[in-house]
Amino acid sequence: MPEIWLSYGITDVVLDIKAENLDQEIKPQGNVLSEPEITSRIEQLDTSKPIELVILNNSKSVQKIISLLFEKCNQQSVTKPCILVDKSMIASLKNIVPEGAEISQFDDMELSNSNLVFIHEMEFDGLFGFDTISTDLLRKFGQEQMLSAFQKRKNNLPSPGEDTDSLKIAQEFSNKFEISAIEVVANSDGIVDLSIGHPSNTMSISKSLLSIAKNEVGKHRTMIISTGKESSNNSLSKSLSSLWNCFPAIKEQGLAILLAECKNGIGSHSIQQYIEGRMSLDRLKNPAKYIDGMDDLLFLTEIGKKFEIGIISVLPEVYTKKLGMISFNGVKFALDHILKNQGARQKVAVVPDGARVLLR
Repeated sequence: MPEIWLSYGITDVVLDIKAENLDQEIKPQGNVLSEPEITSRIEQLDTSKPIELVILNNSKSVQKIISLLFEKCNQQSVTKPCILVDKSMIASLKNIVPEGAEISQFDDMELSNSNLVFIHEMEFDGLFGFDTISTDLLRKFGQEQMLSAFQKRKNNLPSPGEDTDSLKIAQEFSNKFEISAIEVVANSDGIVDLSIGHPSNTMSISKSLLSIAKNEVGKHRTMIISTGKESSNNSLSKSLSSLWNCFPAIKEQGLAILLAECKNGIGSHSIQQYIEGRMSLDRLKNPAKYIDGMDDLLFLTEIGKKFEIGIISVLPEVYTKKLGMISFNGVKFALDHILKNQGARQKVAVVPDGARVLLR
């Protein structure tokens, strides 16, 4: 019996599946950079002047970059940078950053600070095509421009990995600020590529992400999708990107089961409002104002018309039921449901790193 380990929060859980039920295990590709190669790339960043690191997502690849930057500062005997993060990340980062690192909450008023260096692992995004530093900045600080980005979506289905007009809006937004960026592409083995410069330029590394992520896998009736890392499944909103990456490979009337802890809850004002009965689906198509997560709510409702969506998470079932999702208490329960409802011989495709694949 094959053992497949899938990310769930800070731990991994095992999927015990019979060989005759395992259709395909789909992973990203790519050769990782050695530590000397990464260190050589980091030399491009000038640490002789004061810098402040803004951490946008807390993945192992981002932690690696922080560690090497601190080593560089030690070797050069220069002041170590302060680390700035969103309030929700402070507690988790304190246990993993280099000793003596100062961690503070990031204030959007600081975007005018030219000492800022944003660090981010690139993924895919249903609205923009790619989740980059520029798109993160737009989502956090560009409310008016987000409405334009939402209006310029290709259609009402997600477009991960595509070159979109919405991405151009994000690029224009980040161009307003004199800031620096380290954009990273990684797989489960390590860092595959990185780019240093202005965030409007580092997004060009998206070509490297596409090269490791694209998989022509055909259509599958049943798929179990893990996001691949904690930073990609800490909220429902963040976790849904892995579903967007895989949905073209799921048959009509099929079943996709998302494995995502969601310890930080929904992570989207629009989805929360919809659950509470304060957001109508009609409002989504042409809103007068963008509310955080409108794109995810729209994509979820449209994809839900094509196939069933299940989820293994800590979210209350009353929430997931409102969203038309089937809740499971664990991987074993999900597999039992598949075999009971689709037959004991049903083949199941498994995606252990959904945030970094693009299925077609």
